[in-house]
Amino acid sequence: MSFAPSTRKGPVGVAVIGAGNISKQYLENLTVFPDLKVLVIADLFVEAAEARAKEYGIPEFGAPELALNHPDVEIIVNLTIPAAHVEVATAAVNAGKHVWTEKPFSLDRESGLGLLKAADAAGIRLGTAPDTFLGAGLQTARRIIERGDIGTPLTGMTTFQTPGPESWHPNPAFLFQHGAGPLFDMGPYYLTALIQTFGSIRKVAAVGSSAKATRVIGSGPKAGEEFAVEVPTHVSAMAQFEGGQSSHSVFSFESPRLRMGFVEITGSEATLSLPDPNYFDGELKLWRPGAEEPEIIPATGPANGRGLGVLDMARALRAGTPHRATGDLAYHVLDSMVSIAESVESGSFVDVISNAPASAAVPEDWAPETATL
Repeated sequence: MSFAPSTRKGPVGVAVIGAGNISKQYLENLTVFPDLKVLVIADLFVEAAEARAKEYGIPEFGAPELALNHPDVEIIVNLTIPAAHVEVATAAVNAGKHVWTEKPFSLDRESGLGLLKAADAAGIRLGTAPDTFLGAGLQTARRIIERGDIGTPLTGMTTFQTPGPESWHPNPAFLFQHGAGPLFDMGPYYLTALIQTFGSIRKVAAVGSSAKATRVIGSGPKAGEEFAVEVPTHVSAMAQFEGGQSSHSVFSFESPRLRMGFVEITGSEATLSLPDPNYFDGELKLWRPGAEEPEIIPATGPANGRGLGVLDMARALRAGTPHRATGDLAYHVLDSMVSIAESVESGSFVDVISNAPASAAVPEDWAPETATL
């Protein structure tokens, strides 16, 4: 889809729908980027929206309709629970607002494709987390790989293993329901990093399991409450990419030993260890044949945190250029995760039909804190 430059000038008006835990990470940045102006925060629980509004100096708060109908809001930042992502994003599209949505893009292919088609017909931009691949860590990795420092990229390995979020999250049940689990909750970070390196995924194969039928909340006001586990809590997946490269990934809520943020790309000449794809910064390690120790490479570029994708969308909106963390990319990640889940069920390879569009690199001097609009 091509976009004409926005007829509006100056900072882009933003509204946040969803005042839960993740909203704090976004608002720390959205409220200080000079090219954005957060006008509204909304939630079904208006008191939660009011608390966030007071905390971050946001002028208006209320129910979601306030954000959807606000004449000065151009981008809706959709931070609702996964089950509500498509419903809220569709309402925003119908209201003529561009939408940034937390991951996952949707919970199934049908609703995701419906959202893509609705936005395309309306000329609306869709953007979706993770935007961590826009940060210094993964963008530095991209520059290293594209420069040829590891030779031809051949294979990838990723690992995410924890005991599970129920020990620290005050309301973790939704993370063990349809549309979540370690695959759908953490998979977008790792799969996006792999897709940015190798291109579109063409087929997958996976196995999965659940060690427990129920889990117990370990902290907060609901501590001691038991809840059902509805999805696999350990998934081991292989993927083959459009250029023939392959990867192996583990997503687990069943490991007493923490192994988080492991992403490794092996090329014909060297191996590159990437920073944690759930973060925006971190050093890289380049392993060459015969070397006893890796070369440590610091990341360079912007590393502000969640909200970089919203800012990128806002600047692209004014300029009429493509933004980077697109709905099409997010749908391909979703399609790949659904395919992995189907492979767990069927025990066979599953083809991935969708494609991930290439995104432009982020310049090292891209400055979120600088006013450009």
